[in-house]
Amino acid sequence: MEYVEPIKNVETIEKIKAILKKRSHRDYLLFIFGINTGILVSHLLRIKVSDVYDCQNVKEYYCLREKKSGEIKSYYINNKVRSALIDYVTKAELQATDYLFKSQKNNEPITRQQAYRIINNVAREVGISEKIGTHTLRKTFGYHAYQKGIAISLLQSVFNHPTRAETLRYIGIERDNFEVKIDVNL
Repeated sequence: MEYVEPIKNVETIEKIKAILKKRSHRDYLLFIFGINTGILVSHLLRIKVSDVYDCQNVKEYYCLREKKSGEIKSYYINNKVRSALIDYVTKAELQATDYLFKSQKNNEPITRQQAYRIINNVAREVGISEKIGTHTLRKTFGYHAYQKGIAISLLQSVFNHPTRAETLRYIGIERDNFEVKIDVNL
């Protein structure tokens, strides 16, 4: 597997969102869901409508059992995801038993390869030259969560990493650029 980068520039994220929203509500939701939750694409693709939406309300959390640890992880569905989810499910007229990221060819979810093509193509379209892949969504979530002050220990838990250093490396934080500024301003 090749190393891929997070999308660090917020303006670039906004450009991607605008393109995807015009092109495909499904693809837009895939991007929004990925960068706002940090869920692995392989897990995202297996989500059924009923896992996150009961046809009246979006659930507050998406829960899944981790294969490696067996523990249940909960992923918060924020307002950005909630809005995109309602819009997509309504317009696509999806049923509770449908996969959220349903293929246009059959009743199965899109493949990881298709998810890669969606993400990679739009990234190239907005001028991203770094290596981009399905993990980019997860890494983008981690990078921006960290930049907004989320503790690295929490991100380490989300990503199931054994060390802080691994999580920092994963989300694209270089040790050379690592500055700690604690200002309690009492």
